[in-house]
Amino acid sequence: MSQVALVTGAGQGLGQTFSARLLQAGYRVVVTDRSLDAAQASARLLDPAGERTLAVQLDVGNKADFEQALNQVLTHFGALHVVVNNAAVTKTTPLMQISPEEFDAVVGLNLRSIFLGCQVLGAYLADAGYGRIINMASLAGQNGGTATGAHYAASKGAILTLTKIFAKEFANRGVTVNAIAPGPIDSPAVHAAVPAEKLAGLCANIPVQRLGDADFLGDLIVQLARPEAYFTTGATWDVNGGLFMR
Repeated sequence: MSQVALVTGAGQGLGQTFSARLLQAGYRVVVTDRSLDAAQASARLLDPAGERTLAVQLDVGNKADFEQALNQVLTHFGALHVVVNNAAVTKTTPLMQISPEEFDAVVGLNLRSIFLGCQVLGAYLADAGYGRIINMASLAGQNGGTATGAHYAASKGAILTLTKIFAKEFANRGVTVNAIAPGPIDSPAVHAAVPAEKLAGLCANIPVQRLGDADFLGDLIVQLARPEAYFTTGATWDVNGGLFMR
C-alpha cells in the first residue's frame, strides 16, 4: 500500500504542483486548502478518478482544523506518513508602510501554520514511529527578502528555527523535519508579486539568470519524503539560483 502525504495550501500554485509530483511518485495525497471548493477542484484536476486523493478543508491557523483534518485522513486512508507545510500568505507592502495589524497577520499565520502542522501532525507521526515533514521556507528568510515584504521575510526566517526545534523533538522517534528555502520560482505567486515589466530585471540579478523550476521543488520534496532520507533532518535545502550561498 502506498504512503499518504498531506499538503497544505494545495488548492493552487506550488501546493498543487507538489501534490502532483507526490502523486506521480506513487503517494496518495491529501489536498488541503482553506477553501474546500479550491481543494476539491485541485484534487479533481490532479486525480480525475478520485482514487488516490482526498480533498480536505484546512485553515492552517486553526489547531482544531488540523486535528479534524488528521481524523479525516485516518478515516479515509488509515494512515499518514508525509506532511508538506506549504500554506503561507505573501505580502509586498513596503517596510515603513506595514501596519502592526498586517505584521501580526502575516507573521502569525506563516509561523502558526508551521507550528501547528508540526505539533499536531508531527505528534501523530512520532507516535506511529515514522514520518517525514517538509516545511516551505524561503530565500527571503535568509537574505531579508527581495520582492517580498519584511513581515513575510521575518516569518520565513523563523520557520528555519522551528524546523530545527521540531527536528530535535522527533529525531529519535522516526520522524525527520526539514525545510526548503526557494528563491524566485516560476510560479503564480512570483508572477503576482513581481510586475511583468520588472521580471527581466529580477532574473538579471539571479546568478543563473532565470527563475527556478516548480517541478524540481516537488521532486526535492519527494526525495526528502523517502524512507531512505532518515539521516537528513533539521536541514534547510537552498534552491535559489545562487542568490544565497553558505
